[in-house]
Amino acid sequence: MASDWRDKKLYPLLGILLLSIFLYFNLGSNPITFPILWQSHMGFVSANSTHFIIVNPRAPLENQSTFYINGWNSYWLMQESVWAGPSRSRVSKMLKKGAEMGLTVCRTWAFNDGAGPNALQISPGVFNERVFRGLDYVIVEARKRGIRLILSLVNNLSNFGGKAQYVRWAQEAGHNVSSSTDSFFSHPMIKDYYKAYVKAILSRKNSLSGVKYADEPAIFAWELMNEPRCSSSSSALILQAWLNEMAAFVKSLDQKHLVTVGLEGFYGLNTTKGLEVNPGEWAASLGSDFIQNSAIENIDFASVHAYPDSWMPHDDMEAKARFLSRWVDSHISDGDHVLKKPVIFTEVGSLVHADNQGFADKDILLKTMYEKIYESAKKRQAGAGALIWQLLVEGVGEYSDRFSFVAWDNPSTYKLILKQSCRLKSIFAESIQSRKLNKDPCSGNLP
Repeated sequence: MASDWRDKKLYPLLGILLLSIFLYFNLGSNPITFPILWQSHMGFVSANSTHFIIVNPRAPLENQSTFYINGWNSYWLMQESVWAGPSRSRVSKMLKKGAEMGLTVCRTWAFNDGAGPNALQISPGVFNERVFRGLDYVIVEARKRGIRLILSLVNNLSNFGGKAQYVRWAQEAGHNVSSSTDSFFSHPMIKDYYKAYVKAILSRKNSLSGVKYADEPAIFAWELMNEPRCSSSSSALILQAWLNEMAAFVKSLDQKHLVTVGLEGFYGLNTTKGLEVNPGEWAASLGSDFIQNSAIENIDFASVHAYPDSWMPHDDMEAKARFLSRWVDSHISDGDHVLKKPVIFTEVGSLVHADNQGFADKDILLKTMYEKIYESAKKRQAGAGALIWQLLVEGVGEYSDRFSFVAWDNPSTYKLILKQSCRLKSIFAESIQSRKLNKDPCSGNLP
């Protein structure tokens, strides 16, 4: 009798297991996913003047945790999360390794516009649910590791569609649109396309957690565009108007999250700093202006990129290091005294090899950046963090560029990243969430 009872209990369980396996392998394009029944608490991040704080609604403002950031870029996370199996395991590994290095914020793409099997937005307002579920997975895995995400909403470049794809959509729909991709910033229909996309992202309910993106604390911020440029006539006014409009639109849908532009940080033609600080005269003619664009009311923090190797290819390493030092100092000073907002260096790229001109220290540029952020943190200045470009794991080489690397395959750089994480944590209390979810990587490693 006991055996019969066990069989009656066992057979239904085996049936469910076999059915799940069958469905998984036969519906691979939309794999069966099971809801997350529990997620640990995570506080939203807010900007308080020139600092970030992790919001605890039960604590007074003076007792909120100040948040300085050591982070990284892995733009490929959504793409690798589209398919269950090895691809998703690489995403999990990247987020796990990031947490093990003490990194707290990851910047990644929340866009892929146009044709292709992994496009998120196939046509204006039409989405690939399978790819959306990939983004759902990235967010859930990030929260699991105590990592917060900066999600970029469109590309200035044509990679993954970008503004050029939006212009093509408008042309294909019969609208009178100029051939310049700068029409993205001014044409009413294209702006409506972008707004519809933003609304779809912010209102998305995660298929795994059931949490609406606008209510998800693992999202650190929305980035309006990756590296916006607008080089047509009167471009500065066009871009400024677009940023004003879109920042206000995002805030009308979501008051819980921070918003940033996605700037490279170049100073415009109407500022004296253009000649003094920019990497070259060309940088002032791209339609963007760090001060004007970042000063917009609904922009919560300023974003800056740093690529001395790319911007100054013919200079030696000493000149690049001097430039980077001025570049960082200038933007932190502007954050403190002009903008009154935090500044994050959201892309910091350096060639990961020894310099050909005899400079043996391949990490000199990253060291320069980290030292400036550390000094800013110690002095409670606006330099709120830096995100290295970009980290990979084994098996994602297709997303590599000259500035990408697997951190643990480069011991000196790995140690430098970990040291920066630990130095910042030695100054400011990290979030309790991160301590709970991950073994503290700084145990025994604090300077």
